[in-house]
Amino acid sequence: MRGHCEHKPTKKTLSPPQTHTNLTYTFMKKTKRPLLIITLLSFTLSSCGVMFGGSKYSGTIMVKDHPKADIYVNGNHAGTGTATGLYPRNRPLVVEVRQEGCETKSKTYVNTFRTGNFIASLVMWGLIGVVIDLGTGASYKPDHINDPNIIRMSDKNYNFFVDYSGCTTAEGQ
Repeated sequence: MRGHCEHKPTKKTLSPPQTHTNLTYTFMKKTKRPLLIITLLSFTLSSCGVMFGGSKYSGTIMVKDHPKADIYVNGNHAGTGTATGLYPRNRPLVVEVRQEGCETKSKTYVNTFRTGNFIASLVMWGLIGVVIDLGTGASYKPDHINDPNIIRMSDKNYNFFVDYSGCTTAEGQ
């Protein structure tokens, strides 16, 4: 017998083949913690005021009976007769109305604190929600309760009326 050779099997441990179930389990195990952290951060870094009102609101400024009056908001020309724009909640709205032949009319629309929003943020999101609302300005709104020239259309939309009755030029009316 030529080259008689005994063949001894070697012990080799083979892992079971990866199945779809095993791969899914491994993926879920590795991604569970990051998903949990992202979910918690998304809830923690938002608050009632930011979600339901935002840090800005849409305001439409109207000058009754004066379609040619130029409207300036916080020093910037915003329109003629009517102007619409986005304005920060945490600052008063300073409106100037100018028309040739008339004196400039200036009106400051003040903001007020959103008490209901503050309570909801405190209860639902705790101190972090309150800090976010205060920092972004979402805790404020135009004072439509105490100023009859401000009409609240929704949490995000307000109309502002400017009384320019002191201007009596023939071309403005």
